[in-house]
Amino acid sequence: MRQTAKMMWRVGVFGLLLALLTTAMVFNAGSIVLAQSGPTPTPNNVTWRGYSAVRAAIQEEFGVDLSLVREYTYEQAEFSYGIDDCATLDNPAAARPIYFGWVYTLTDVSGKQYQGRISFDLRDVAVCDEVNQVISAVPAAPATAPTTNTNLPAAVASTAGAGGFELGGHVLQLNSNTVALARSARMTWVKKQVTHSRGANATEHAGFISEAHANGFKVLLGVVGDKNALAADTAGYTADYASYVAGLTGLGADAIEVWNEPNIDREWAVGQINGANYTQLLAAASNAIRNASSSTLVISGAPAPTGFFGAAGCTANGCNDDVFMQQMAAAGAAQYLDCVGLHYNEGIVSPNQVGGDPRGEYPSYYYQSMTQRGYGLFGGKPVCYTELGFLSGEGYSLAIPPAFGWAGNTSLAEHAQWLGEAARAARTSGNVRIMIVWNVDFNIPNPSDPMWGYSILRADGGCPACATLAAAMQ
Repeated sequence: MRQTAKMMWRVGVFGLLLALLTTAMVFNAGSIVLAQSGPTPTPNNVTWRGYSAVRAAIQEEFGVDLSLVREYTYEQAEFSYGIDDCATLDNPAAARPIYFGWVYTLTDVSGKQYQGRISFDLRDVAVCDEVNQVISAVPAAPATAPTTNTNLPAAVASTAGAGGFELGGHVLQLNSNTVALARSARMTWVKKQVTHSRGANATEHAGFISEAHANGFKVLLGVVGDKNALAADTAGYTADYASYVAGLTGLGADAIEVWNEPNIDREWAVGQINGANYTQLLAAASNAIRNASSSTLVISGAPAPTGFFGAAGCTANGCNDDVFMQQMAAAGAAQYLDCVGLHYNEGIVSPNQVGGDPRGEYPSYYYQSMTQRGYGLFGGKPVCYTELGFLSGEGYSLAIPPAFGWAGNTSLAEHAQWLGEAARAARTSGNVRIMIVWNVDFNIPNPSDPMWGYSILRADGGCPACATLAAAMQ
């Protein structure tokens, strides 16, 4: 039924699949240019699916043929007055209360432009009356503190970027039990988080690296630093940290994640949280790692996935993860990383879903949009999930802490199923290099930290997720 001057579009399955099969495109970050021939795009790519749905709605609304376009661009955006405020409605009361999504701008072969909006769950589309400037939901926020040195060093060359998808797990201990679990899940990587402090000696982790290699695993070390020491003596501490990660590389570490969640004040000093400031540390650490071994993967420190810092994107206490990564990209971080570190650990729906989370439609709730937040900002560098997990308290007598109550209804069966689906989605996407499951064996109950609820090793000694992960990797 035609309710408005602009149709209130809902994406139908048949129409979307038909649109998916009509053209082949070449992807280039947020701008996509037509290719005359090539492989059929995969319907699992959320960016392509969003484009196809918007294009179909524009064609129907304006009676135009957009099977060939010169280019299209897309951007996450905030719709201050709802998704329909770019169109003239017959009944303004019918406007849909959808305030976040993507804006697609299409340019046809003659140069004429069209614009449409789509919700993050890809269900609601609005065709705009005219092409307007996009009000980004992820603006390039100003630095919360000045960068002390804008002259980054020349990047040392890397030979570590190539390779297919691989699966791993974050382990507390590397013993016969965890080795057996990881192997049964078809994991080929193990991750350990280590802490750097002034004067620390990298050789204390030599045993873990050697043991992992002896059992056939590659090693990812996430190196957490001392935020207070960094703030007190930025240049001196950065040099010490770089020397430390070079030492770990020399011991045989196959990948290094440089810091952890540097976009929040738990991990970085208040007033100094900014992607440009982090890039200074990343540059020094990356060059030290590559000088020690050009084949060791340098992974940027995964930011905490959050929209806590509001429309401004940053405060003195932190930055939203997407804004923080935009700041990194603008500062030149791409040349110092082989893989974009991401975390995804707050999901309560299947990784195959792009909507339906009862908490709302914020992008970090969904695996697909979380992946898109990191992929494409850094010149085509792939994503490395250094933590990906689902929280379920089933099988434990201890209750999940109230702060994590959003996961209270997640069953153990869903925990296992969704890990398998995430691994399959990552393996088939072409843009994820490594997925580290959070976690393998942190299964000792703790009343304040529910890491035990993420563990694939459960309280009864079973591992339902091992089978789903193995199936995803076949």
